[in-house]
Amino acid sequence: MQEPKADKSRLRSILAGSAGNMVETFDWFVYAAFALYFAPVFFPKGDQTAQLLGSAAVYAVGFLARPFGAWIMGLYGDRAGRRAAMVVSVSLMCLGSLIIGLCPGYAQIGLAAPAILVLARILQGVSMGGEYGASATYLSEMASRDRRGFWSGVFYSTLMSGQLMALFLLLALTAILPAEQMNAWGWRVAFLIGALLATVVLLLRRGMDETPSFKARDNSRTATWRLISDHPRETLMVFGLTAGGTLAYYTFGTYMQKFLVNTSGFSKDQSNLITTAALAAFILMQPLAGALSDRFGRRTLLLGFGVGGVIMTWPVLSTLAVTQEPLTAFLLVLGSLAVVSGYTSVSAIVKAEMFPTEIRALGVALPYAIANALFGGSAEFIALSFKKAGFEPGFYVYVTAVIGVSLVTYLLMPETRRTSRIIEA
Repeated sequence: MQEPKADKSRLRSILAGSAGNMVETFDWFVYAAFALYFAPVFFPKGDQTAQLLGSAAVYAVGFLARPFGAWIMGLYGDRAGRRAAMVVSVSLMCLGSLIIGLCPGYAQIGLAAPAILVLARILQGVSMGGEYGASATYLSEMASRDRRGFWSGVFYSTLMSGQLMALFLLLALTAILPAEQMNAWGWRVAFLIGALLATVVLLLRRGMDETPSFKARDNSRTATWRLISDHPRETLMVFGLTAGGTLAYYTFGTYMQKFLVNTSGFSKDQSNLITTAALAAFILMQPLAGALSDRFGRRTLLLGFGVGGVIMTWPVLSTLAVTQEPLTAFLLVLGSLAVVSGYTSVSAIVKAEMFPTEIRALGVALPYAIANALFGGSAEFIALSFKKAGFEPGFYVYVTAVIGVSLVTYLLMPETRRTSRIIEA
């Protein structure tokens, strides 16, 4: 086994890649975090659930663009390099944030406002679709074999740090600005900050090293058909293992902010505090859980999530729906996210370990992005649709069933820690 690299330039590259993950996720989740404030600006007047449905629909559109981004950027990352793909992805995210931050509202330009919002989210969706595959591949190829699970956890921590940054900014702005100013223009500040941070990351990424694995590849040309024809089992497994994990995360880590307001009856400030505190603890869990996978295996953690998710989803959501105690809500959300850590901490490395170098970025990105779009991006819309139809518990059943499908995948998949196809540099 090759010893871990101590080269400072490589460490700087890993840190630059991690900073990029954080900023891109910040830009992506600013939309979800501030939707309660900007939904009335972009959509016609109506009740809160109707306006949130409009913003959730646009949120889902962004997810639908992610498979396209994963496909294009995955091919680009396998042909031109992981670093090149990461530079392009952060550029698109910067542009999308800038457009949203500057776009006039429905009152000023009518239907053009939500149309421009959709365009910006498509750009950001393409960015996120490409970012995940390129950055997950980059980190997995840079990390040493005996610590890849740990670094996979770090990878997810940086991704979620971006979401936490978005929530911290939300807390800061709501503390500084009156509600009228937050609803009128305060939310725009978050998108403009995101555009500025993405510009900084763009400069950092231009100085990153390419991975040794990519440099040593056989130079065969990556083609989409090769993913399907040569690696059908791995492609289906990535889709299957992602479906339940991404739905569970977007239920307990993203939609929960709105669920606590719109269903449980907490105030916006209470909901922000509960979800921010739970996500902060969740982020700290990721490297630890990833390190456990280096010792006990990736499949063990995935099975823990699958079994735990099937058992706890209904009772947790049904209890949260009626609880009036902030501490109880916090503990329930935190416990749910602890279970979800069995998926999130190892999801990046499990996918990367399944594919050879010449098609790894595409193999990690495309089936993940499709599953993410179908099950993660639609989570809020489906949840709100069940609520509007007067049968919110139907969403609890839906989440449980999809996690159950992923559990079957975990039972059938190999232990990738032993069968990894990542070549040591």
